[in-house]
Amino acid sequence: MPDLHQQKQQASSWFSQLQAQICQAFETLERDAPDELYPGAPGCFEKTPWRRGDGKIDEGGGTAALMRGRLFEKVGVHVSQVYGEFSPDFRDQIPGAAEDPRFWAAGISLIAHMHNPRIPAVHMNTRYIVTTRDWFGGGADLTPLLDEQRNMDAPDTVAFHSALQQVCDRHDPEYYEKFRAWCDRYFYLPHREEPRGTGGIFYDRLNTSDFEADFAFTRDVGTCFLDMYPKLVKTRMHEPWSAPEREEQLVRRGRYVEFNLLYDKGTTFGLKTGGNVTTILSSMPPVVKWP
Repeated sequence: MPDLHQQKQQASSWFSQLQAQICQAFETLERDAPDELYPGAPGCFEKTPWRRGDGKIDEGGGTAALMRGRLFEKVGVHVSQVYGEFSPDFRDQIPGAAEDPRFWAAGISLIAHMHNPRIPAVHMNTRYIVTTRDWFGGGADLTPLLDEQRNMDAPDTVAFHSALQQVCDRHDPEYYEKFRAWCDRYFYLPHREEPRGTGGIFYDRLNTSDFEADFAFTRDVGTCFLDMYPKLVKTRMHEPWSAPEREEQLVRRGRYVEFNLLYDKGTTFGLKTGGNVTTILSSMPPVVKWP
């Protein structure tokens, strides 16, 4: 029988380690951004521990890390480890919860919104969930804000997908196409009949009966993101932008809000399980326009 306690600790420890590494990399970019384009003092992450529930019993919690800077207009890198019981109206939606409503879940969730409209927004999350079953899930996806960049041949999108494909291919030659298509289906706005961005990979309920293999893949997704997105930002952050480009960015951000509030299962899961509302809704862009 697998040692679930050890597996939980391994996963939770990794998510915290990855949070620290990403925050450090993003703060370095924040300091290195050119002063002529990004005036003012560089930002830094504010980390806020939080506890789930009313404090009478231990239901876990997490650490929210939020930065509002000059390069990163708003970025949240949050980790959590929570446990308890699913509410009766939510149990049938989660594998293994109908038989026993108890759960344990840990993960990292990140969304970055940049001042410069020429730098795409990005989302990444990975998680490990245990009910009477256990599985990994997550992925990473890119959201360019300018129409000229919102195609699969754009350099940022090509580099983003190439890096993710290399990760997938190291673990299973079928993963990339399967998870890329899953991402395209998931991050789609039916009422707009358009994708949220240019995709990436998305996977859920990953359990091949080999915890170490599944955990290794999930770690590689995180380290791939840590390598790839800062490189993209470093390339783009020296590009000036125009007022019309900023306007286009703000309007496009409205689609991001619509998706997260209408369709995102992570938002629903966090709210339904008594998660920290501030961290759950920190994915909302700081400034948005609907024309």
